[in-house]
Amino acid sequence: MNLIPVAIVFVLFFLGVPVAFAMMIASFLYFTFMCKGVTIFTMVSALLEQSSSFTMMAVPFFIMAGSVMGYGGVSTTLMDFCDMLTGRMVGGLGATNTLLSTFMGGMSGSSVADAAFEARMLVPEMEKRGFSKGYSSAITAATSCITPIIPPGIAMVIYATAASCSVGDMFLGGYIPGIMICVVMLVLNYIISRKRGYKPTRDYKLSRKEVVKTTLDSLWALFLPIFILLGLRTGLFTATECAAVIVVYSAIVGALVYKKLKLRHWPKIIVETLHSTASVLFILSAASLFSRYMIWEKIPQTVAANLAKVATSPTIFILIVLLIMFIMGMFLDTAAALVILPPLLLPVAKQLGVSPVHLGIVMVLMDTLGGITPPFGVMMFAVMGVTKVSMADYFKEGWPLILGVLAVCVLVAVFPVEMTIVNAFGA
Repeated sequence: MNLIPVAIVFVLFFLGVPVAFAMMIASFLYFTFMCKGVTIFTMVSALLEQSSSFTMMAVPFFIMAGSVMGYGGVSTTLMDFCDMLTGRMVGGLGATNTLLSTFMGGMSGSSVADAAFEARMLVPEMEKRGFSKGYSSAITAATSCITPIIPPGIAMVIYATAASCSVGDMFLGGYIPGIMICVVMLVLNYIISRKRGYKPTRDYKLSRKEVVKTTLDSLWALFLPIFILLGLRTGLFTATECAAVIVVYSAIVGALVYKKLKLRHWPKIIVETLHSTASVLFILSAASLFSRYMIWEKIPQTVAANLAKVATSPTIFILIVLLIMFIMGMFLDTAAALVILPPLLLPVAKQLGVSPVHLGIVMVLMDTLGGITPPFGVMMFAVMGVTKVSMADYFKEGWPLILGVLAVCVLVAVFPVEMTIVNAFGA
């Protein structure tokens, strides 16, 4: 095997070069100077191959849907609904933060977008109510792990495309792990808040009229996850068509129901969508080219053969995957890791009888966990960039939450409970 491109990627990465550029530079150096019989046309086509698939068209639509919901008032309405449910709990805003991430998982699908959005909206309010900046930042980052697991997570679409498995089954498999993380975060927030004396948002009970009004206003947003699930399972639309439908639905609700989405917002929505989409697809394209190098050098086959010698049972294999994905999640963007690794791991998974869907759920969970963990977690930096909290304060306040997410990841990995709903309702 020629592992020089791998070494180049890591050297460039630790020198501060973005991971997409690092993979692209290493791949071009390999195909230009270390490999014979490959033309420039082949390299360019490899760059475009992954990002031009029909399934990947869902990514820009889901990103746009998240922006439309933000400007259209859907996100604010959901926060009011979450506050209605948790406002009287100890540490009420921390619980609201958790529930909002859970509901936003069925809307935006992007953990980084969710982390940045809630950091802007909730952290200042949490600080006003006595929460420390470190804890407010940490729970915002930790709860953003729920977003890519609850459908329609963009990470699920990326993995399903790379692994050639059903997007619908990946979506189905995400509900139970996402809800488990939500429950664990609620419990930990209650324990920590009670210990530190964090107060509820309010000390009075809402009137029946206020409860009914808030619930009715939120129904338009709460209906979306059910609509997605029913549409995919009945064959009404594909994952890509579902994403487009959500954009239209969110625009109608934001403009005609909540009346907050205006024509002047659309240029901003389009620019935000283009910016985020370009970032994701550029990483995917670079990862696709780097994957072509690994296939050319037969690295997947070699890794699979050696991994098969060590992973003598499905449990040992899944635990090895947990470790690999946790390390990768701390250093690589989610999109890159979920494109590069499936070709390496799937042959062994099939040999050991591990479902591609279960493998995908574990990979997404652990890669997302790496995103909230120092030193290079992307959601961690998204929150820190908004709140200006130091990494030391973030980790000091956030380690119990990180361990909570890790516990769920290990449970799901060893006991594939999510496969129950996939087997019951999957295609």
